[in-house]
Amino acid sequence: MTDSAPRRARVRAPELIGKGGWLNTGETQYTLADLRGRIVVLDFWTFCCINCLHVLDELRELEEKHRDTLVVIGVHSPKFVHEAEHQAVVDAVERYGVAHPVLDDPELATWKQYAVRAWPTLVVIDPEGYVVAQHAGEGHVHAIERLVTELESEHEAKGTLRRGDGPYVPPEPEPTTLRFPGKALLLPSGTFLVSDTTRHQLVELADDAETVVRRIGSGTRGFTDGGPGEASFNEPQGLALLDDGSVVVADTVNHALRRLDPATGEVTTLAGTGKQWWQGSATSGPAREVDLSSPWDVAVFGGKVWIAMAGVHQLWTYDPADRTVAAAAGTTNEGLVDGPAAEAWFAQPSGLAATADRLWLADSETSALRWVDLDGQVHTAVGTGLFDFGHRDGAAGQALLQHPLGVTALPDGSVAVSDTYNHALRRYDPATGEVTTLATDLREPSDAVLAGGDIVVVESARHRLTRLRLPEEAVRVESVAHRTRRAATEVAPGALRLDVVFQAPAGQKLDERYGPSTRLLVSATPPELLLKGEGADTDLSRDLELNPAVTEGVLHVSAMAASCDDDPANAYPACHVHQQDWGVPVRLTEGGADRLPLVLAGMDETAPGQG
Repeated sequence: MTDSAPRRARVRAPELIGKGGWLNTGETQYTLADLRGRIVVLDFWTFCCINCLHVLDELRELEEKHRDTLVVIGVHSPKFVHEAEHQAVVDAVERYGVAHPVLDDPELATWKQYAVRAWPTLVVIDPEGYVVAQHAGEGHVHAIERLVTELESEHEAKGTLRRGDGPYVPPEPEPTTLRFPGKALLLPSGTFLVSDTTRHQLVELADDAETVVRRIGSGTRGFTDGGPGEASFNEPQGLALLDDGSVVVADTVNHALRRLDPATGEVTTLAGTGKQWWQGSATSGPAREVDLSSPWDVAVFGGKVWIAMAGVHQLWTYDPADRTVAAAAGTTNEGLVDGPAAEAWFAQPSGLAATADRLWLADSETSALRWVDLDGQVHTAVGTGLFDFGHRDGAAGQALLQHPLGVTALPDGSVAVSDTYNHALRRYDPATGEVTTLATDLREPSDAVLAGGDIVVVESARHRLTRLRLPEEAVRVESVAHRTRRAATEVAPGALRLDVVFQAPAGQKLDERYGPSTRLLVSATPPELLLKGEGADTDLSRDLELNPAVTEGVLHVSAMAASCDDDPANAYPACHVHQQDWGVPVRLTEGGADRLPLVLAGMDETAPGQG
């Protein structure tokens, strides 16, 4: 390193290993040596994770701007069993428009080599093969962009930078009518409106659920109002019918609600600015002036449009009468906590269905079916938390789902659940408290709608709608229970030092203008695991005490830090919020670690092997 170059902690980057092999490379298998001379950003992601999808969008501009020096590599590291299937990863790469190489690592080999603890995590490797930065969570691309620019200059001067085309080879497009459709709606005319998510369109199908009547939207990513040919969407999902006959569309990656007039095909914007909501943003106000975050589904309940705000683990509402939006339930912390709406925790709510007295929701990351009552209380019917999932019928208290994305109210008061990662349609009956399986051999079902005596299922990964009879004879399925594939971290009982590592990006400092700029929230499942250290504070380090009588559990850690440009002459410095939630499975063992470092941004300087 030259004398003028910035001093950085550096550790040799471990090799990239993945049993599933490489995608988007024209079948070429790469090693780190093949990438020497390029700046490499490893994006540890899994396709169920909304924050990972946000980072995919953040990276697009960075990749384009530095395309001759930078190689982004997605390291797919599964949480759910379904995500370890190679074809499911292939589907997800196309579904979300991932335009860089992806290493399929179903056994988490590379995840473990890089000591990653959270989805998403970004690791920067310099042209000589050294790790120079690590960031957990979203919102870090501005800092990585600055680092990439520094590395370009530094290694250009040293002669160690190699410019040129990257290893990305796009897959061949497939000619199907729909491509990874998300949600569907039965229109009063008897036709079906489908969000054709990967093609950024809405498609109206005839009553046979196959024949195309018309397409709405240009078919390219965008945020433009207008007629059916010029309007544009960005991965639209949920659909709901308003009393005036118009349709509300959850335009997920635009962070917006759109309105479709089915008579004319005209598209307008109801809510959202096109920018993503961050901590500190407004949580209510005029709908067109408030930021949203990955709205995934919509449903009309109690005279308002309820929004499954997957990106911040909340439910919001849109009021058509006064055209305002407001947060309605959830704290933005990720997890499963019932109770009053303002205190409840959700985990990526992705499907909604309303009845007269309940708003049902598919809470995907907790593999749960939940509901909100008319008094604003949140309840759980099926599901126990972030780390238990599977396919098990029977009493709701012990039944299991796997990352459901859709829920449909049935005429008898029961609900059908699109149990996405189990490739099944499940049914929960509140009258009996029982969960049964209606159909299997569906491929990633993400929604279902009633049509007469049938239920029409959106088979997202088969790119079609599938009609099933109701009531269907329940299919007997062997019970399978899973826990998350992540190995537990072995920690010593008693005192445990929790350190959230945060270093402000170059040229920035912690923003202390309005008080403390950091926040740390700690809790545990089960709660008895923590004898000391639970709750919120502003210090990013904390002394915990773990209960020796509890042998294993999960530590829930949520950290936030705000940094701003360090330029006294600038009255309006650019500021950025860095935020991440971790769920860390722990096992208490004598001789286990007495320190738990979690990297929010920077490098853990006390880690071995750095220098």
